[in-house]
Amino acid sequence: MATQSTAEQVHDSDQGELKRAIGPRLLLFFIVGDIIGAGVFAITGDVAGEVGGVAWVPFLVAFAVAALTALSYLELVTKHPQAAGAALFVHKAFNVHFLTFIVAFAVVCSGITSASTSSGLVASNLLLGLDGLVGGVPTGDTATLLVALGFMVLLALVNLRGVGESVRFNVVLTSVVVLALGVIIAIGFWAMATDGDVGRVVVFESPGEKNVFAAITIATTVAFFAMVGFEDSVNMVEEVEDPGRTFPRVMLTGLGICAVIYVLVAITVVVVIPPGDITDPVNPEAGILLDVVRVGAPGLPIDDIFPFLTVFAVANTALINMLMASRLIYGMGKQDVLPRSLSAVLPGRRSPWAAILFTTALALGLITYVRLRSDSDVVVALAGTTGLLLLAVFTVVNIACLVLRRDTRTEPVFRAPTWVPYVGAATAAFLVGPWARNEDDHIQYSIAGVLLLIGVALWVLTWATNRGIRSQRTGFRDIDSLEEQ
Repeated sequence: MATQSTAEQVHDSDQGELKRAIGPRLLLFFIVGDIIGAGVFAITGDVAGEVGGVAWVPFLVAFAVAALTALSYLELVTKHPQAAGAALFVHKAFNVHFLTFIVAFAVVCSGITSASTSSGLVASNLLLGLDGLVGGVPTGDTATLLVALGFMVLLALVNLRGVGESVRFNVVLTSVVVLALGVIIAIGFWAMATDGDVGRVVVFESPGEKNVFAAITIATTVAFFAMVGFEDSVNMVEEVEDPGRTFPRVMLTGLGICAVIYVLVAITVVVVIPPGDITDPVNPEAGILLDVVRVGAPGLPIDDIFPFLTVFAVANTALINMLMASRLIYGMGKQDVLPRSLSAVLPGRRSPWAAILFTTALALGLITYVRLRSDSDVVVALAGTTGLLLLAVFTVVNIACLVLRRDTRTEPVFRAPTWVPYVGAATAAFLVGPWARNEDDHIQYSIAGVLLLIGVALWVLTWATNRGIRSQRTGFRDIDSLEEQ
């Protein structure tokens, strides 16, 4: 017993602790970089297609919904600063292992799915850009698959070097993406000052004769996919310097910066692009922003440049998604919801190598599936399914925040206004419903259902293994030790 106790102490106090390497600036870049990624390049045209010239309104509504949930996250993370994130909050609120596991699985799955899809976009745009520059570069499915797999391995190597290096790499990518969007916005406003139709920013147009409320609701669901990312930073809490003071101001600042950028981009799109062309960009891979630059500054060699800018944006998203997924797996392993071996860290760099290898292996399998089924409607709907799963998680997290307010043993450094978790849960749950999606997008529910069934199967396997082989219960082993850093 003495030997076991000593080993557990070493695991918890030495081997299980991550290096606090993220200050306020790095955290701000992390949040902004995770939010401003593939979404802004891909969905702005879709949002405008739903509501016309008032495309900036759904982005503001999505920001408001995200901010409500972010306030609940801030209250929870300053009260329970562990790397398990949403799963830990839900477990502390309800103490139901099944629910905890499903929440953790949904978050990890959304991150890995997003990163895997992003890696395919990185490969496609990189090969397209290189072919445009030098010619003769293969751009077929096989070449795209190999580059996508290689890119994910590269992300794993960056991640293994430690979070400090990973997030500093994120700083570089985020700076390039923000610069690219700044150039696009500047060109758009220049076009507005010359011959752009500024009056369109107050014109509502919707296909299918939807009313204003229904159209903005559907567009908000699409826009919300571009606002998620702030929740990923919660899983980095054990590597943030002074999280109680740092998290509230940095997270809200990051959300505000992203909201301003999205609104400006949306205004630029609807003013510069003719209404009939918004949903039909010249290059679907690059999205509507490429057309903004073509129309606003036709003399720029944007066909050669923009694929590489897209690579930076999407690579940034994939990097942060894999950081989040590996840290969440690490947190679950540390708390014995998943095997403790997944909480192993490198002796020198303190990076969670076991969790990184585990999530990378899942991503490689998913990338292969996505590329081999690239013409499938199911694959096209994966991005929407990611948003659906996260909205469901946000609903549960807001409810957990209300439940945990009854526990006065530990007071949060930050406390959201009393009404915030109520409204946050209601708005997130509302956007989960079928009325918040077009009928063609209801396939998202089928995909989410299959993913959750996989989660249930894994939970049953974990429970059976722990009970039959290890003769132990499945769940958090020592609730009191969760407060120790």
